[in-house]
Amino acid sequence: MGGNNSALNKDAPEMAGPLGIYCHVPFCATTCDFCAFYQEKPRRGDIERYLAGIEKELQQMKPSRVADTFFWGGGTPGLLPANDLERLGRAFLSVNQAPPSEWTVELAPSTAKADKLAVLKALGVTRISMGVQSFDETTLSALGRQHSPRQIYQAWELIQQTGFRDVSLDLIFAIPGQDESRWRKDLAEAVRLSPDHISTYCLTFEEDTALFVKLAQGKVTVDPDRDADLYRTTWEFLAGHGFAQYEISNFARAGHECIHNLNTWRMHSWLGYGPSAASQFAGRRFQNPANLDRWLSGIASGRPVHEQIVELTASLQLADAIVFGLRMNEGIDPLSLAQRFATQLPPDLTELGSQLVDEGFMLVEDSRWQLTLEGRLRADAIGVAVLEVFS
Repeated sequence: MGGNNSALNKDAPEMAGPLGIYCHVPFCATTCDFCAFYQEKPRRGDIERYLAGIEKELQQMKPSRVADTFFWGGGTPGLLPANDLERLGRAFLSVNQAPPSEWTVELAPSTAKADKLAVLKALGVTRISMGVQSFDETTLSALGRQHSPRQIYQAWELIQQTGFRDVSLDLIFAIPGQDESRWRKDLAEAVRLSPDHISTYCLTFEEDTALFVKLAQGKVTVDPDRDADLYRTTWEFLAGHGFAQYEISNFARAGHECIHNLNTWRMHSWLGYGPSAASQFAGRRFQNPANLDRWLSGIASGRPVHEQIVELTASLQLADAIVFGLRMNEGIDPLSLAQRFATQLPPDLTELGSQLVDEGFMLVEDSRWQLTLEGRLRADAIGVAVLEVFS
């Protein structure tokens, strides 16, 4: 369901629980071979229009209560000059009655500069998430990344000197030409730097990306068995070095989990600002247009364009909470979730749960469902099976 009118229903009852704010900064100097996110070239005029648009959008869609977390993603937020980062930060702080308890900003290694980091620290940013992807020059080249290993270390040093509460490193595995030995070296180097948090993502081949074209041409291949082995290697290695897995792709030292993401996976509320940003708020889920001009046009008219509008029924929220909850190591209590969303569990869900237990993919203890290691390897397929039960 699409729409040209705002999906924000200010009269609808708001979901209880934490509120997050997401800001999409769409600017990228180049497009990485694996990336399918909406992005724009960082032209000065477009950056000015974007910043003014964000300021207006924040006034038109003010959070009705204090947001617990901020998260800036992209794109490459760090491409913005220091003055622009400060302007953007002040805009968000001006509509929140108190500073957020957690504020994450994604940075590419090539954009981490001392003046930008100082501004982010002064604003109150608590977490830097750096998209390293790999420490290996050949592997970075296979991804079409624009930074070098040397830039990673320079950025790391600057981030450490600035003194953020949390620092996270993002890595990608199952990259063409990357064997287990090379991946282990990346993991070992990440651990050596001693961040607070590590995210590891299995490479996916998204349509409309350079890597997808190479896959279609037969220049690269997908090997699910190798991918599963790399998952197992990752989980075992990081657990052995003090990083507890709390979600399939996320690992943290105790107390350093990303609260913004946890709240999202638990199906709480969030408001998204900027082109292509998604929101879940007051009974609806919707997305801003993935186009700078269309997004700005709606804001200028006072009638923000919201697309893919979905009414959040109790059944849909329950289904999503189960699917995303099973991806977390803490698992779920289906009965408690049904009570939270004031709806009934589908009768076939119990049968599916018994089947997953029998196959060794899930454990049930005191009504809590948790996927086993082998179950987590099949989380996508299990998620599909859960949604089928609800359909």
